[in-house]
Amino acid sequence: MLDPTVLIVLVVVLALIFDFTNGWNDSANAIATVIGTRALTPAKALMLAAVLNLAGAFFSTAVAKTIGGDIVDPNDVTQLVIVATLLSAIIWNTVMTLLGLPVSASHGLIGSLVGAALAFKGVDALKMDGILMVLIALLVSPLLGALFSYLLMKLIQNVFRNSPPSKVKRLFRPLQILSAAFMSFSHGASDAQKAMGIITLALVSGGFLNTIEVPFWVILSAGLAMAFGTAIGGWRVIKTLGMRLNHLDTPQGFAAETAAAALLATIAKIGVPVSTTHTITGSIIGVGAAERVKGVRWGIAGKILYAWVLTLPGTALMAWLIYQVLKVLE
Repeated sequence: MLDPTVLIVLVVVLALIFDFTNGWNDSANAIATVIGTRALTPAKALMLAAVLNLAGAFFSTAVAKTIGGDIVDPNDVTQLVIVATLLSAIIWNTVMTLLGLPVSASHGLIGSLVGAALAFKGVDALKMDGILMVLIALLVSPLLGALFSYLLMKLIQNVFRNSPPSKVKRLFRPLQILSAAFMSFSHGASDAQKAMGIITLALVSGGFLNTIEVPFWVILSAGLAMAFGTAIGGWRVIKTLGMRLNHLDTPQGFAAETAAAALLATIAKIGVPVSTTHTITGSIIGVGAAERVKGVRWGIAGKILYAWVLTLPGTALMAWLIYQVLKVLE
């Protein structure tokens, strides 16, 4: 039996490593479009994203409370369940980032938590209402992102249909920088909470906290870990979203980022853990479809979709296997 203090320290360290890999993969969500349109240099875009990721972490803790209390019962899991959860999610994020595929760190974490909890206690450990909410959000968020960005892009096209393209690009360059800042803030508001939630779950499960209330030090450390990961930048993923999925100019980048960021900020405040990756990818496809459906590189979109589909079952299976190895320490 490992010492409880050692285990909780291990959980916190792993959760922050997970948050780093989340920012590493998801840096593309925040700034791929602004780099793809050349509105900002990569270095400036990454610094903008890192600072606003950290700021966004303080926006809300509603999603953290959902992760910490609505997927599994804190009384039905152990610290080793959470260790298995985090190891699985870290491995998944790292492999997908190296492959250049934008994946949902949120669903990787939730899939891992479900798999590890099943290995420990079976179906009784799961809260099916919370899991159903996550699955619905998984389906709806990219569709809403695509719809909102499509409508916004159509509005921009109608307003500026008689304006020279070069003038429109210049006009939207500063606007896209603002939309990238908004997207970075919303990304921090949504995704930094995932590690906050898992740390808080571990603190309650281990008896260090009585309720699912996120301490300030957890918010700060999770925000810093994500900001650092974002600053490093997952360049292969940035290339996939910003350059390979669809050709983007500044109006398209503005529309995609604004639609996705507004949706993410709203849902983060409500407390539903959605995927930043799914939302911005759907938004990029939406603006591409508004321009020309054939302009979207559907082969690239298909590879991204395969990674999405595999995330929940893949991470659940991996966490289940990892727990089987770790349980000898229980």
